[in-house]
Amino acid sequence: MGVEMADTSQTTGGLMGSDDSVASHFDFEGTNKVRSEATRGRIRLAILVFTCCFAVMTGRLVMLGFDSPEPEAQRNSAQEAMAAARPDLLDRNGEILATDIKTASIFAEPRRIVDVDEAVDAILSVFPDIDGERLRKRLAGKGKFTWIKREVTPRQQQAMHEAGIPGIGFLSENRRFYPAGPTASHIVGLVNVDNEGIAGMEKYVDQSGLSVLHDLGFARDSNQEPVQLSIDLRAQHVLRDELGKSMTKFKAIAASGIVMNVNTGEVIAMASLPDFDPNDPKDVNKPDRLNRITAGVYEMGSVFKTITTAMALDSGKVRMRDSFDATQPIRVRGGTISDFHAKKRILSVPEVFIYSSNIGTAKMALKIGKEEHKNFLKRANLLDRLQTELPEARTPSFPKRWTDLSTMTISYGHGLTVAPIQVAATAAALVNGGKYIKPTFLKRSREKARKIAQPLVSDETSASMRYLMRLNTLKGSGKRSKVDGYLVGGKTGTAEKVENGRYSKDKVFNSYLSAFPMDKPEYVVLVMLDEPKGLKETYGYATAGVNAAPLAGNVIRRIGSMLGVSPRFGQKIVPTVAASF
Repeated sequence: MGVEMADTSQTTGGLMGSDDSVASHFDFEGTNKVRSEATRGRIRLAILVFTCCFAVMTGRLVMLGFDSPEPEAQRNSAQEAMAAARPDLLDRNGEILATDIKTASIFAEPRRIVDVDEAVDAILSVFPDIDGERLRKRLAGKGKFTWIKREVTPRQQQAMHEAGIPGIGFLSENRRFYPAGPTASHIVGLVNVDNEGIAGMEKYVDQSGLSVLHDLGFARDSNQEPVQLSIDLRAQHVLRDELGKSMTKFKAIAASGIVMNVNTGEVIAMASLPDFDPNDPKDVNKPDRLNRITAGVYEMGSVFKTITTAMALDSGKVRMRDSFDATQPIRVRGGTISDFHAKKRILSVPEVFIYSSNIGTAKMALKIGKEEHKNFLKRANLLDRLQTELPEARTPSFPKRWTDLSTMTISYGHGLTVAPIQVAATAAALVNGGKYIKPTFLKRSREKARKIAQPLVSDETSASMRYLMRLNTLKGSGKRSKVDGYLVGGKTGTAEKVENGRYSKDKVFNSYLSAFPMDKPEYVVLVMLDEPKGLKETYGYATAGVNAAPLAGNVIRRIGSMLGVSPRFGQKIVPTVAASF
């Protein structure tokens, strides 16, 4: 029994062990199943997370694919616009007046800037003149492209480069450079920050087709044909220098002048002071910086008697041996026409000219008649706007109702305002044989000039005017313009300025119209001084004979040999014309 019990016990133990094993087997399978389910869940979650991440990344890449080219396109567009090169401007001898140089401009892409404050601080440290608040708003905005500073110096560019601000970049562009500075500023003109001509010959070049070529994508390289101007940089420097000296000496508020070739109409030199530096044109818009030669109109005073005398002689109604009674002033409605240095006697035509008689000139003009007078001035291109290559030009002003009184006052330079370049061009015709040639700032040959020349007066009248202008230099108000070796001739003009509708007694606009050499003129020189003051050496006088005349003489003395006019000595008058007189 004990054995049976033992057996039973063993059997039972075996059965019991078997049951435990089965239970353990089922527990293990359940646990594995649970673990497998959990693992699969985690894997699914991981896959989902990675899928979402990749979806976000893919979406962002797609967005960037569409978004990022915009600033790049803007940069490329800006680069193309700035790469638009301009042709060099040269003087008649090939000296460079304007050319392109490479410079850098700084831009920002606000979307790429990480720290706006850091960027603003870095930019202001290099460019303290920039408005910090406006800069901060632009950089903090959502814009894709904005300029920071155009045309910076190499040192400024290096400083910004070393700052290493993300989202700040550089673009290379063309900048206009003027080697002569202000010397020929009113002729050459200037460009804006986009290298577009906005004044002078620079604007003329754009208006002549360059801007259209740029818009079409052409003329963007620097190998463009240069534009050769008519001016001589040497003569230009002399004219500007002498104007500046006289302006300072006589305490004038402005000075201007022009030198013109009488046989081609080429402007050899032209200056108007005060002027500006096109490399740093901060003063260009000041009212006193206008080009007085083409963009200003003035009552030219007695220099206009040159035109009146030529008109009278050419009409055939007045001859050189005629005379006019200047014993008494002319009483007219509202005033009196009198002479500054009255001779109070009958004057011959040459005497009317060299003594600058208002009375004699007025009577001479009346003899011609108001209609013929107006028609002559019309043919002389003195009543309409004279359009040259320079866009800066003014239209003359004159009475709407042309009366006998108008003829009398205009005959000696009052009542008609014109641009000085118009007077110079007409004077050139009066001494070159009688042919009017439209002025130009581009180089022009004599052959081309002859083709466009228009008859104004006869050769005989031109010879008479050469004689009278030379006689005035020898015996009249132009004595101080004499230059040894050159046959200078000219006519002074002292015009009272108008203030509050009345002629001022102490403010004058002085001019001297001259030409040389008078036996065969090649150049006209017209100079002006605005409100010059009398000096001790001039005995307090401020008339053109004591300031404008010597100014013209100084210019001629220095430019004569430069322009190929050889000095000659021993000649006092023009023999051929003197004989006819």
